[in-house]
Amino acid sequence: MSNRLFQGVIHQMRDAIDRTIGVVDESSTIVACSDLGKIGDSDSNISADVLATPATFIINGYTYKSFGSKPHPEYVAFVEGNDDTAQKYALLLSITLSSIKQYHDEKYDKGNFIKNIILDNILPGDIYVKSRELHFVFDIPRVCMLIKITSKSDISAYDVIQNLFPDKNKDFVINVNETDIALVKEIKTQIESKDLEKLAGSIVDTLASEFCTQCVVGIGSTVTKIKDLARSFKEAQVAIEVGKVFDTEKTIVSYDNLGIARLVYQLPTTLCEMFLKEVFKKGSIDSLDQETLFTIQKFFENNLNVSETSRKLFVHRNTLVYRLEKIKKLTGLDLREFEDAIVFKVALMVNKYLSSNPSKY
Repeated sequence: MSNRLFQGVIHQMRDAIDRTIGVVDESSTIVACSDLGKIGDSDSNISADVLATPATFIINGYTYKSFGSKPHPEYVAFVEGNDDTAQKYALLLSITLSSIKQYHDEKYDKGNFIKNIILDNILPGDIYVKSRELHFVFDIPRVCMLIKITSKSDISAYDVIQNLFPDKNKDFVINVNETDIALVKEIKTQIESKDLEKLAGSIVDTLASEFCTQCVVGIGSTVTKIKDLARSFKEAQVAIEVGKVFDTEKTIVSYDNLGIARLVYQLPTTLCEMFLKEVFKKGSIDSLDQETLFTIQKFFENNLNVSETSRKLFVHRNTLVYRLEKIKKLTGLDLREFEDAIVFKVALMVNKYLSSNPSKY
């Protein structure tokens, strides 16, 4: 597509510049030229070292100027002649072609299109119009993952993840900011949550084991409509934020598996404070020591089963019953009763949420 753009510009400029002008790509092939017979020929004057030269240069009677939007130049504009006029023409040509290429890439780049969707930088009504313009399939299952880098190394995590997902037509790796990288991945219809977590795990393991870079991954819901990718991205963000509060040990957090934590996180802090005051006597939750809280945690993990919990804690059954009675006396809640256990579980999560100093109300 770029070659056609270049040829169109050169065709319009050939009468204004009464000299042979053209463009050479990084494989040393002439991809556009005012002399149509030269298109497709190899230009032996161009090499990788020459391509990287930032200033204009003259070889065998032609003046060259490299240009391109990537970290290194991808093309070289050339003008017949080695005088000052040729240098000005070469510079002008390179600036013009570089600007046109950049505009074209931004307009027709699918990755940029996806980035605008997930960051809400495009109107919903324009999404499907743009999809058709880009020949983009917009009604297949996709999921958004957010990779948040927690400890950096000299390696670019963005480049690593791009190499892990090389199919640029199905998977899109997007640099959101210095620490956040979004992955929008096309998936099969019947894929399960555990498969997505396994995929996220491979990202975490690769960055950690091979590049000494630590990260956490939030996984949004699977969506089938392209406009819903923004929602999946926001869910991935929420998953990471909720994980920082309730599952600090986890490096992979899925929005669909947040459970009650998602509900608690979305509550206003004023409502949370009211709930704690209603459930507990004044200061009763703060009077629970670490040993008691650990006992409660194991009791919940073992589905309120006294015998199983005492076995896992290596204590006598009566010792555990005594501890539960102590909790009941302090809080007024009997954890052996299902309803009281639910209230207590939620209250502990609310307390943990408030302890994380949330700023929203």
